[in-house]
Amino acid sequence: MIYRLAELHDWSAAQRQGFFASPDLAAEGFIHFSERHQVEGVARRYYSGRANLILLVVDETRLGPAAPLKRENTTGGTELFPHVYGAVSLDAVVQSAPFLQNADGTIHWAEGV
Repeated sequence: MIYRLAELHDWSAAQRQGFFASPDLAAEGFIHFSERHQVEGVARRYYSGRANLILLVVDETRLGPAAPLKRENTTGGTELFPHVYGAVSLDAVVQSAPFLQNADGTIHWAEGV
């Protein structure tokens, strides 16, 4: 599984369109995802204090050829992150849950995520 923190309005648009394509796909050519152990760090760096977020859980085996997955580092570091090079079919999204971050920055994982 790979994970994506998303703006609620982007997730609402995905449900209307039948696929998830965040603004980073248009800007960078891929959608940023995280491994489970990376979600908390990404949340602290990029989403601290933000509301109206949702955590998407994507089954990478369901992405298909139109949305290839590469694990890479595009910033010069050593940690690899999953990047999806195409819109993600809603069939690949196996769970969505409100994203809650505790005051100390730790994640409150929704049940079953």
